[in-house]
Amino acid sequence: MNSVGQPLQQRPLSTRLIVTGIISLIVFLMFQVAPQLLINKDGEDTTIISKEEARENAAAFAASRLGYSESAGDKWTVLYQTDSSFYGYMSREKLTEDYSKRKLDQRYPFEVFHAALHPGGSADPLLAVDLNIYTGEVVSFATGADAAAAAGTDYSKAQATDNAPSSGSDYEASPSAGSLAVNSEPDLALETKEQLALPWLQTWGVNPAKLQIAAGSDGYDLVYTDSAVTVGESALNYNFKFTGGEVSYFRPGFSAPAWHDTYVEDQKSLANKLTLLGYGLPTLALGILALIYSILTRGHTSFARGVFLSAVHFVIMMVSTYNMLPEATDSSTEGRITEIILFIIYFLYSLLMSALLYFSLVGGDGLWRKEEGLNPWARAKEPGYGKYVLDSIRAGYIWAFVLLGVQTVMFIALSLTLDNWSTIDASQSPYNMRYSWLLPIVAWLAGLSEEAVYRMFGIRMVKKLVRSTFLASLITTLIWAMGHTLYPIYPVISRPIELTVIGLLFSFIFLRYGFITAMFSHVVFDSILMGATLIFMQDTVNVGAGIVTLIMPFLVGYIVYRFNPPRKPDRTDPVSSLG
Repeated sequence: MNSVGQPLQQRPLSTRLIVTGIISLIVFLMFQVAPQLLINKDGEDTTIISKEEARENAAAFAASRLGYSESAGDKWTVLYQTDSSFYGYMSREKLTEDYSKRKLDQRYPFEVFHAALHPGGSADPLLAVDLNIYTGEVVSFATGADAAAAAGTDYSKAQATDNAPSSGSDYEASPSAGSLAVNSEPDLALETKEQLALPWLQTWGVNPAKLQIAAGSDGYDLVYTDSAVTVGESALNYNFKFTGGEVSYFRPGFSAPAWHDTYVEDQKSLANKLTLLGYGLPTLALGILALIYSILTRGHTSFARGVFLSAVHFVIMMVSTYNMLPEATDSSTEGRITEIILFIIYFLYSLLMSALLYFSLVGGDGLWRKEEGLNPWARAKEPGYGKYVLDSIRAGYIWAFVLLGVQTVMFIALSLTLDNWSTIDASQSPYNMRYSWLLPIVAWLAGLSEEAVYRMFGIRMVKKLVRSTFLASLITTLIWAMGHTLYPIYPVISRPIELTVIGLLFSFIFLRYGFITAMFSHVVFDSILMGATLIFMQDTVNVGAGIVTLIMPFLVGYIVYRFNPPRKPDRTDPVSSLG
């Protein structure tokens, strides 16, 4: 960082740092990008079908096999869902590659498009159909109350629930499809259940004589097991439920062992505690202190400084929130009121987080100037600002490459030491966003807020208590790292370990280069990861958006540079003299 009152000049990039950045980028590409590109080396088509195609396939299946013809006012909603439990089990036991080689992922996919039909604007679906996201083939279905129970993101678990009476109307279909009535009835005789299940097993190409009826249904009415087809401890099951004397739910597939689900639930409980105690409460304390020190250091900073970035942060948060909200299906007055209440909650939360950013910017800037005589956040009116920003972004890109390499090495080290593993989470997937190409805007949220709160303000604030820059950096990094424990990576302690290393590097970047470089290194780091995600989606719009995402930080910096050309210092400028 520059001293207060000194001309802006960014630290030059050494040859060693540039070479390290290039090597780190190569490591990232080799171990994180290349494996994704080589997954389908057998030449299989991995293009994911569009949601419109999923709707059409689901509607065709509902008409031909479930006997339902759409009417005016009906609406299909399509969500991306995953069996995160079973995929996590395979990931933990190193079974995913074998699952793919045996082509089991084609008939029993752990990722599906869940198409639900809502009649006449009803919030509760009449029926639901799951489709393979690559082939568009139907892999399971549910009707009536079972369709409503299938609305969770972990579709295998969400559907394994007991039948419940519905308050909706009864719907009837053709005899071949089975009634769509949602009212439950007393248990059917086993023989009757088998007779009802037989046509669906035959359609699936299964010989019932080779199956065994499982003892204990785990919420299903009838479960067939094919013990000849196993994945680890999990055998292939054909799960049925019945309503109105007909099949109301059918799903073939695998489930994770109970001990695995118990472990995951325990880990999630731990993650919630770490997030609340290790991240939530300390961050709240930092926010209160930021407000206080914004006032105490007002003579060394300006309350106008953080307004623009905080406003940008608020707009991005609102856009991102809207982008992640599911499509509305309930057109009733009650449903609209619920939407309005949710919008108000999101608005207030976005306002609170933007206020936290604002006071962290003002308070952090004031503390460094007052306590250390350093200029952590250059002002636009300072001489050399445009070139300083451009040089900061160059450094941000190089350090982002270094961070990607370090993260890759950490993944490998944690895999060897803690045997960590991860699973897929539909709630965080761009496939469930209204506009997946907007995903990378989240990178700017993280770069702005986290570097301001935990680096620019947090380090100097905590240093007042512990008298050590390194210890202050470590404490604020741990707080930041604890805020990432809810990600589906296990054991959950592995994520804080990884991010402690990453966070200390961000702290080093801030202390050495200042806030702008730290912010852009964070933005570029996340933009590369999110941009790669969009590119892997393969469709033209997202590939284009992914490429733009990679260069957007540089474009922003270059625009700032063009609007702030080099000029000589104005010794009469009070802002320049203040630094």
